[in-house]
Amino acid sequence: MSGVSWHERGFRESAGPRNPISRARLERIASRVIAGFGLVFGAQTVTTLMAQMPGMEMPGGIIAAVAVFGGLVLVLVTAIVQYAVKLAMGYFAIAYLVVVEVWPLIAVHPSYPLGSKPWVWYLCTVATAFAAVAFPLVWAAVYTIVAPTAYAVIRALPSGGGAGPGPAALDAAYAVILGGTILVIVAMLRQAASGVDIAQSAALETYSNAVREHAMEVERVQVDAIVHDSVLTTLLSAASAETEDESALAASMAEDAIGHLRAAEAVDPDDQSLVDLDRLARRVEAGAVAFSPGFRVSVSGIDRQTVPAHVAEALYSATVQAMVNSVQHAGGPDVPRSLSIVGGDLAPIVTVTVTDAGRGFDPDTVPSERLGLRVSIADRIAKVGGEATVTSAPGRGASIRLVWPVPREVSLL
Repeated sequence: MSGVSWHERGFRESAGPRNPISRARLERIASRVIAGFGLVFGAQTVTTLMAQMPGMEMPGGIIAAVAVFGGLVLVLVTAIVQYAVKLAMGYFAIAYLVVVEVWPLIAVHPSYPLGSKPWVWYLCTVATAFAAVAFPLVWAAVYTIVAPTAYAVIRALPSGGGAGPGPAALDAAYAVILGGTILVIVAMLRQAASGVDIAQSAALETYSNAVREHAMEVERVQVDAIVHDSVLTTLLSAASAETEDESALAASMAEDAIGHLRAAEAVDPDDQSLVDLDRLARRVEAGAVAFSPGFRVSVSGIDRQTVPAHVAEALYSATVQAMVNSVQHAGGPDVPRSLSIVGGDLAPIVTVTVTDAGRGFDPDTVPSERLGLRVSIADRIAKVGGEATVTSAPGRGASIRLVWPVPREVSLL
């Protein structure tokens, strides 16, 4: 059999709804589109790079080319595999800015005609676009201004082609405008996608709460039906009782029915009063008697323990639901069923186990819309600090184990 603890990891959910617009999807699309944009500009720059390489100071020229174009290749690879894309784009943006800053030390003997543009110019817009994706909005905006400004300074120098202040400022303005446009578009799309994510999360939470409430109401109706049947059976038995033994049986059934009715009363979650564990055990035993087929009940170690009232109610309700599930899904009356209640001096203070040798099932294949185990049992116990563990396999029966409280591991370090 396979055991699954939902206190630790919850049910394996079915595939979530399709989300055509989301922040994560936008980031994936933007990273790939901008990486492709950088690849195109980089390919166009290779010819200029090779033509200007003879005028570069070695090995500085080679190091600068490897740092920039290696970063471009790294961005392309990470964008394809969708791993560490922002980190790669951030590296490219920083590497590009460093190369621009040290350009006068690299291009000491420029081999291009006066007025021509150095190869770093063709990647300025790529760097600002990568910064828009990799950096927070404020830092990306700063980079969009700083990188073109730094380029404008070297553009006016002889090592940058000696274009003079006017053309250099014009090139810088062009790069700032284009980079700023990309930054604004990315920021607006991110804000819109984040708004969609928030709205969708709120809608899904509302829907989930509604489904849970509906499921719990359905389960309450089922439990109420069981209580109704026990009361009705008691009345019929009392009405038809003719002998002393039949009357005694009817009286015993009436006592059990009263126990069911008391169990159906709501308990205030803020109630801090304590309930004796043997009283809880009697309630659970009375609930087990009402089922047909019945459960073989065993109780031990419950003499001195107490539990909070809201914990007792959660344990009782979850146990009844576990028995309901067994009766409904495990098979007919010939399937052996058992219920054990064990008390302990240390955590767990109480352990309730409902077991049957019926059909069984694979817990990992339980659909997410089936909320009986997850909501009525696992969530209910988890909310009061307990744990529900289901052990089952097809054809090998099922066992639902409830413990309270969850034992904590004590570290010796």
